[in-house]
Amino acid sequence: MIILYAELNGMEGNCMNYRVVITGLGAVTPIGNNVKEFFDNVKAGVCGIDFITGFDTENFEVKLAASVKNFDPKPYIDVKESRRMDRFSQFAVVAAAQALEDAAIDPESLDKDRFGVIVGSGIGGLANIEKQERVLLEKGPRRIDPLFIPMVITNMAAGNIAIKFGARGICSNVVTACATGSHCIGEAFRYIKHGYADVILAGGTEASITPLGIAGFNALKALSTSKDPLRASIPFDKERDGFVMGEGAGILLLEEYEHAKKRGAKIYAEIVGYGATCDAYHITAPDPEGYGGTLSMKNAMNEAGITPKDISYVNAHGTSTPINDRLETLAMKAAFGKDIYNIPISSTKSMIGHLLGAAGAVEAIVCVKAIEEGFIPATIGLKVKDEECDLDYVPNTGREGKLSYVMSNSLGFGGHNASLIFKNMEV
Repeated sequence: MIILYAELNGMEGNCMNYRVVITGLGAVTPIGNNVKEFFDNVKAGVCGIDFITGFDTENFEVKLAASVKNFDPKPYIDVKESRRMDRFSQFAVVAAAQALEDAAIDPESLDKDRFGVIVGSGIGGLANIEKQERVLLEKGPRRIDPLFIPMVITNMAAGNIAIKFGARGICSNVVTACATGSHCIGEAFRYIKHGYADVILAGGTEASITPLGIAGFNALKALSTSKDPLRASIPFDKERDGFVMGEGAGILLLEEYEHAKKRGAKIYAEIVGYGATCDAYHITAPDPEGYGGTLSMKNAMNEAGITPKDISYVNAHGTSTPINDRLETLAMKAAFGKDIYNIPISSTKSMIGHLLGAAGAVEAIVCVKAIEEGFIPATIGLKVKDEECDLDYVPNTGREGKLSYVMSNSLGFGGHNASLIFKNMEV
């Protein structure tokens, strides 16, 4: 019966291991609303952090965020569709459309039953939750928008993408706080690797720069209260005091290697390793020994069949909180041993803040582009050395260099850890 079920669902290859490659990228970020603009600004070390303008912050301790600027969904989503989507879903659909365009693939040409979507959001439609709460209190329950629930639930980013492009395969929404984007990519990787799909749009999206979002994270003492945009998100700097909220989306098109090769696709890189663990320690604080993060990195390297010496660059989680940066450094030392001192490490969050559920996906795009362009991004704003953060964090200025294997780390509230390894196709 199991064999029959697999055959009926086109899953006859699920006992085999298939190669998984990246053939399309899409991004909406605080420093660019497409991948080219985004990565050009990453290379230039542009800071996307500025004062919050979306609402009055007079009574807020936190004044800064990394907002998406000049976002216009109309080239990809018509006005009627837009009205049915929260901002986080709009970001995701636009980034997914870009990824398909970049991959030069027509969704109509695909086997729709083997075309999937795994896109998550850590929080979902927070702006609409706030808006409808006001409607409820001021006008009563009969005035609530009928589409309120499908606009705000976190799975609707994936659902809207699947509906728009006809993806009838897996449609899932991994939610692991700040590790969401990386886990979505990792699960898509495994799904294709074991033969259950040919093509999956994977990544994360977030739009939580709202009064409740800022107030809530500030109540946790997680956010920076700096009034200087250039000294707010400063990962691994001794003066760091919290993260800066960001927003946006990152979507990667993952494809089975032979499927991509057959259609003559441009291949950016191969995904070869994925580690997923839990600290099982605390709802917000990392394990004080960094064990979960260490295990995630080791598991990813084991799946890739490589050693620490093979890693050319690590894109760290690097949130700019005092605890995270210290313990992530500790975890990397435990995972890599003495080799970590020879590996460049940087945090994209120094430029775009922390995109929560979208962070790992946007950072995965940075890793893929770093491989393609032979460029190691900087950790901008790093001025004051911290004795406990003593690795090569590529301070302030990026570097050219051929990259073989690149690791991306994401660590989320609840103790969720994810590590991805990308391979240069020329290796």
